[in-house]
Amino acid sequence: MKTIKVGGVPEHFNLPWHLCLENGKFEAKGINVIWKDFPEGTGAMCKALRAGEIDIAVILTEGVIRDIINGNQSKIIQTYIASPLIWGIHVDARSPYKNVQDLEGTKAAISREGSGSHLMAYVNAQHKNWDLKMLEFQIVNNLEGAIKALKNDKAQYFMWEHFTTKPLVDNHTFRLVADCPTPWPCFVIAATNDIIKNDPEALKTMLEVLNDETKDFKIQKNVDILLSERYGQKLEDIRKWLDLTRWSQEQISDEDLENVQNSLFVLDLIDKKLNSEELTFKL
Repeated sequence: MKTIKVGGVPEHFNLPWHLCLENGKFEAKGINVIWKDFPEGTGAMCKALRAGEIDIAVILTEGVIRDIINGNQSKIIQTYIASPLIWGIHVDARSPYKNVQDLEGTKAAISREGSGSHLMAYVNAQHKNWDLKMLEFQIVNNLEGAIKALKNDKAQYFMWEHFTTKPLVDNHTFRLVADCPTPWPCFVIAATNDIIKNDPEALKTMLEVLNDETKDFKIQKNVDILLSERYGQKLEDIRKWLDLTRWSQEQISDEDLENVQNSLFVLDLIDKKLNSEELTFKL
């Protein structure tokens, strides 16, 4: 049986993976998938891919493209979530800042350099015509670190997925001041070049099992209730999120690759662009 080590965030997007694992669907096809949670997000997964700690990452599109350009020996093997990610821009509930414009010149909490929270702070700043050279960051590692940083005024705002952070808005830990959607499909599946070279058939089988789960995921009976209970979300919020979210069973398009790279290049987050063959692999 082939073993594949997979990393992903402990969020509602990844329930299809866990259902495949719990119901023995990978195992039935001769694949031993070992899942590892990465609450720190994309930056930590990029590091784990580079170190060979995981073979696969379910990872933010812009983050992994930037890291591949910067030398990560991995490639995108498929889009996972085709819809944009809705990044909420959050401040401490007691903060004097009332809107996004008030945050110009303040410090952003980020999980780590190269993370989605880091890159999207640039995207948001560009949208608002802020001086990108004036952006400041406080590394907080994870959501718990962000709560402390904002509470103690070590940073003034934090960008994280809208629905994941919604319970913290509801309980008045954070206040949501705006949303900033990604202008591209938000999650892809990336694999190290080593596993692509050594076990392409195992990867292909793994994707077939996963895609069979995701293509009907939204219409599974009581999936909204299951998501709500597992991830501590209000049912009404989960239903809104399901309406907005589209799982993909296809490779990322050249157009989306170009769009992400153009944005990263303009923001001075990469110094070159690669063609699709250098960023992706078709199993």
